[in-house]
Amino acid sequence: MQIPNPNTLYPLPDYEKLCFLKNQISNPNIVVGNYTYYDDFEDPQNFEKNVKYHFDFIGDKLVIGKFCMIASGVEFIMNGGNHLTAATTAYPFAIFGGAWQQAMDGKSYPSKGNTVIGNDVWIGQGATIMPGVTIGHGAIIGSKSVVTKDVAPYSIVGGNPAKEIKKRFEEATIQKLLQLAWWDWDIEKITQNLDLLLSDPKALLAQHSASL
Repeated sequence: MQIPNPNTLYPLPDYEKLCFLKNQISNPNIVVGNYTYYDDFEDPQNFEKNVKYHFDFIGDKLVIGKFCMIASGVEFIMNGGNHLTAATTAYPFAIFGGAWQQAMDGKSYPSKGNTVIGNDVWIGQGATIMPGVTIGHGAIIGSKSVVTKDVAPYSIVGGNPAKEIKKRFEEATIQKLLQLAWWDWDIEKITQNLDLLLSDPKALLAQHSASL
């Protein structure tokens, strides 16, 4: 049987609410890996609309790895939404021009850098990812969570602000999975190992321990 093509926009026949995300991204500052999908209740074209305050002149990037699962309504807040916090007021006078246009001369708004989502990350419905956050490989973000800080690989987080609920596996297993990095295998090898990938990770690690 044919392996799914990562360059297909709508990989499910007769269903256009789920897309392989990289194929509909137009913003060069959004980078998405193969087989990452976005499923939207209305229209997957909503994805870029949900990347908020992402202004070209700031230059921050949203980088999403391979084999990620992004549910409907997930929002990414980028650095363009930041205001001064150490000044007396956070009000953005300069954007209104006129006599205020030079208010930010010699100053700059805070930036937390790129937002980076690892590989094999599941982000639940309606979650919000704040600027500059890194989410580790294999993590799970609970629905409606607000992620304000980095998320460790293979951890499950939830809430507002999101906090770690538990690790998916014991630490030794996590480290071996990170070394194995199955998402970087060629797609034929991934396809041949689907049974192991969809089973307890110890079976996968036992089969491939020689490569670690």
